[in-house]
Amino acid sequence: MRKLLLGALLAFGLVVSAIAGDVLALRQGHPEVYVVKKGDTLWDISNIFLESPWRWPELWQVNPQIENPHLIFPGDELHLVYHNGQPRLVLSRGGDVKLDPQVRSTPIEQAIPAIPLEAVNPFLNRGRIVGEGVLEGAPYVLAGKEGHLVTGAGDEIFGRGTFPAGEESFGIFRRGDVFTDPDSGELLGIQARDIGTAKLLASEGDVATLALNRSTEEVRRGDRLLVEEERKINANFFPSAPPQQIKGYILAVEGGVNQVGRMNVVVISKGEQDGLQEGNLLAIYKAGETVRDPVTGDLVKTPDFRAGLLMVFRTFDRVSYGLVMRAERPLKVNDGIRNP
Repeated sequence: MRKLLLGALLAFGLVVSAIAGDVLALRQGHPEVYVVKKGDTLWDISNIFLESPWRWPELWQVNPQIENPHLIFPGDELHLVYHNGQPRLVLSRGGDVKLDPQVRSTPIEQAIPAIPLEAVNPFLNRGRIVGEGVLEGAPYVLAGKEGHLVTGAGDEIFGRGTFPAGEESFGIFRRGDVFTDPDSGELLGIQARDIGTAKLLASEGDVATLALNRSTEEVRRGDRLLVEEERKINANFFPSAPPQQIKGYILAVEGGVNQVGRMNVVVISKGEQDGLQEGNLLAIYKAGETVRDPVTGDLVKTPDFRAGLLMVFRTFDRVSYGLVMRAERPLKVNDGIRNP
């Protein structure tokens, strides 16, 4: 198990934001001491102490001498203290409250996550959202051995197309939903549904033999083969507001349903090109209703209203995956997203 030297000083500090007069507020009824429990998330703890948990980075006091100051562990105590008139949360380990850094060696796997990882793990390294023509230009499944469909790991399949030189590991994908901008109709991306993975064994001309080593469902002729991505899987998300103004929509909810609830994974219409980063928080807005003015008889649209909150956990070029953290009202596809 990999060990890391971790700093023992993990502090929230109540500070004034860049907007004059916009002071971060502690939640009414917050505890004076909180003991971190197994199963906690950073989101849970931020929500206990802060009125606006997505502004957590403004509260975090970073020690530049510590490699990763963001990790806290079950059994840690968080104490509310005042330093120079400002409330802060300071970390206690071993029964002592200290403001000086102290070295600790702890398995990183025991650190509490920012959000429940079991809710997002299937989306961190499986499935993609690609541009137009990516799937159509990729090699495809020609047949299984002896011409049969292939359903299980360990079977072999034949693929046809141009296989990049030196590549052996391929994901098997099937075209899924097409995502377009609700305002402009512009194509934002195409869902490449994860079907399985395969290893290239041999090739002859444009026909290759591959071993199927994982499948989520029946592999079909015509399924596409894309080189497996080499990407760093980020399991530690730190809640933050987007660095720039965001205004978009919920495009889809995983599972093929229309209604959206807490802990649902959704696809949103903004991505890396729009400045979104993993860990960014976005408010969810429902459209106001159109009502008839009882005095003038005019039709008037009432203002949109805030109804939930989501965290971005994986970004693509034009769209992103988000996890719904709050849902104060019933949510649905085409609800708006904005800065929190």
